[in-house]
Amino acid sequence: MNTTELLDLLKIKTIIGAVPLAITGIQMDSRKVKNGNCFICIQGSMMDGHEFAEEAIRRGASLVIAERKETVSESACFVLVKDSVKVMGRFVQHFYGYPSTKLTTFGVTGTNGKTTVSHMIYSLLEAAGRKSAALGTLGFQMDSINVPTQNTTSDIISSTEMMQHAIDYGCEAMVFETSSHGITSGRMWGLTMDIAIFTNLTRDHLDFHKTMEHYGYAKGLLFAQLGQDVSKSKYAVLNSDDPWSEAFSKMTPFETITYGLSEQSDFWAEQINYKENGTGFLLHSPEGVHAVSTSFIGEFNVYNTLAAIAALYAYGLGISKMLSCISRIAPVAGRMEKLAHPEGPVVYIDYSHTPDAIEKAISSLLPFRKGRLIVLIGSGNFRDRGKRPIMAEKASVADYVVITTNNPGKEPPASILHDFEKGMQHGRYICIEDRAEAVRHAIRQAEEGDIILLTDKGHEDTMLIGSRYYPYSDKEVVLEQLNVQERADGRT
Repeated sequence: MNTTELLDLLKIKTIIGAVPLAITGIQMDSRKVKNGNCFICIQGSMMDGHEFAEEAIRRGASLVIAERKETVSESACFVLVKDSVKVMGRFVQHFYGYPSTKLTTFGVTGTNGKTTVSHMIYSLLEAAGRKSAALGTLGFQMDSINVPTQNTTSDIISSTEMMQHAIDYGCEAMVFETSSHGITSGRMWGLTMDIAIFTNLTRDHLDFHKTMEHYGYAKGLLFAQLGQDVSKSKYAVLNSDDPWSEAFSKMTPFETITYGLSEQSDFWAEQINYKENGTGFLLHSPEGVHAVSTSFIGEFNVYNTLAAIAALYAYGLGISKMLSCISRIAPVAGRMEKLAHPEGPVVYIDYSHTPDAIEKAISSLLPFRKGRLIVLIGSGNFRDRGKRPIMAEKASVADYVVITTNNPGKEPPASILHDFEKGMQHGRYICIEDRAEAVRHAIRQAEEGDIILLTDKGHEDTMLIGSRYYPYSDKEVVLEQLNVQERADGRT
């Protein structure tokens, strides 16, 4: 792309050195730089891209966008700007031809349920014959392609590249999980959203946001970023049973579509029948009343299902078309994922890592308990330490609680366990620092008819210890331990 064309997008800038005729790509990671690329220095929470400008130039960067100049080089042009993140959002979209305007885009935000709602929307679009893609906690998904990603909300360069892949593949829609971290750090800047969906807002990430008000404001930015151009058809899909929805509705001029469990909602459910392997309910919608059957369990998944249906209704997909496919949609890996043993306990692996999510996961299992309920809770890496006692309080409903860690990073495991202990409401618990051993212990304590709920890890397949990630999977540990116990009991 012509470099002058890009630079003309900026009114305020200082150019140092000869401007290259063209650039071949844009990168924020010096390790990915190729000859002729533009390297943008981003000040992150862990690293400062300005410190890697010299390396980027050695790898072939001919243009460097920075907020300050620390490297002297005659082989690259430096352009000093006020805000590198904003410049990156503008440059990347222009370089790729504004791909989000060529797709119908869904942005899903909220404390809990983002992954499941995104998965439902994506799966229903695919089942209805609408080529689509999804980007979030589970990675980049498109047809049989599944590429892992580092964050729930990817950086703007990665997101834009994947959007372009989706367009090249013939997709007409793309679903994005949008975290509060991603929104406030500018990872969504430059992306045009058409349908914004809100699941719920409960305590989480207060180590980052400090207060619930700031946390709620961060979520609300997604709805403000729908823009002001009312000549376009855009929608805000809101959970009417969550008090934050009223505030979010006021942040956008576009039509609001609501869902919930009360008849004041545009989409609402009644006569809910909770089963061990799924849920059924009557859906009230603008297109009438319909029977719905899904393989997702628990009240929270009724909300998730309603959110997905309401969002796709805004998109233009008919209710009957959705419901003909919804019973075939499988639950997400690591979200109330059931691992059953014929003569042993039933184990559920779930990503629940907030007090509200743990409470809802437990309540969804209690009606089916034949024996004891054993719950494992964990946390780590200094993440919102204030929520740990509350998580333990919610887990105290269980007959037995195993307290452990998850991605402890550089935080002392004993500190993590102590935080949880403060909230325990009974003495029927044990603290085990090593998560794999904690999972094994939970299974060894269980008998036939017992239910085990492993929280906080979900689908993740690594464990952060110190500054390194190591391979680890709750599911693998569970299957290994069940197999060990089966051999010990002499079963085949």
